[in-house]
Amino acid sequence: MSVDNRPLQRPPLGPPPPFDREVLPALDGLPQIQGWLSELNLDTIPAMREGTRAAMPAPTDEELSLGGAYTVEERTVPGPDITLIICRPRASAQPAPVLYWIHGGGMIMGSARDNLTDIVTIAQQVGAAVVAVEYRLAPETPHPGPVEDCYAGLTWTAQHADDLGLDADRIMVFGQSAGGGLAAAVTLLARDRGGPALAGQLLLCPMLDDRDATPSTHQLADAPLWNRTLNNLGWRALLGENYGRPDVSPYAAPARAHDLSGLPPTFIDVGSADLFRDEDVDYANRIWQAGGDAELHVWAGAFHGSDGLAPHAAISRSAATERLNWLHRQLDRP
Repeated sequence: MSVDNRPLQRPPLGPPPPFDREVLPALDGLPQIQGWLSELNLDTIPAMREGTRAAMPAPTDEELSLGGAYTVEERTVPGPDITLIICRPRASAQPAPVLYWIHGGGMIMGSARDNLTDIVTIAQQVGAAVVAVEYRLAPETPHPGPVEDCYAGLTWTAQHADDLGLDADRIMVFGQSAGGGLAAAVTLLARDRGGPALAGQLLLCPMLDDRDATPSTHQLADAPLWNRTLNNLGWRALLGENYGRPDVSPYAAPARAHDLSGLPPTFIDVGSADLFRDEDVDYANRIWQAGGDAELHVWAGAFHGSDGLAPHAAISRSAATERLNWLHRQLDRP
């Protein structure tokens, strides 16, 4: 039998993977959103934020309370003067585990209340509290401002856990998209600074790599909702003139980290039609290579944010179930 000793070469890229048929209807509502997003640039970001707030009002404390099941309050972390929204289960007789929530928005948009009702609903199913951090946004606050805000909120939460009726030994960082990238970066900071010992990190389609060099960033350059152009904008806003340079910090772009050992149990999920697919798969693979504990799900036919736009699709429901199962396994450990 002949042996092919030629160097391995990356196969040519084909078309984007097909969308799941049940998430396809969600694409019908995207042209207006995509048109709105296509107007984003460094100058229009502030106006776009205001438009988003007007179109999608933040949930009230009453809504976040889930009919009185949770208490809701805001606290200010001194120093950076950032706000934490703290949602605690009323009926908990024991200190509650914590889901430390970091919102998405490409590093340039969003707020701590975005999707927060959904996060509190998830927390209720595992008997957890939620602490959501209102980190400052780029480009007004470039790196390291956002990640340091998130880390400051995390350390404050751990230090005040007893006073708040929270379990400092069961704090889990939880983020989506840009928030997933920040959650991964906060986890690296906690490891490297000897900070809070985290129970896990739950990373949903995390934004990890500023280099835009993976096959999926090219194959899915025109992907729905979050495409390569917008991704470049987000990273440029965060990193400025350092964007794409070899010395970008792993606390800005966690995919840059050389050492992924010593991390807490990790859950990563992403869609096969998501721009972030390959960087997320690689991150999980490198955690395994470092001897770590990681669970990875790649949902066939899902695009970035499709579970929120098509929550009743079978793959969206399966994704929600697997996240919840993983949370139970981590938080129910003795």
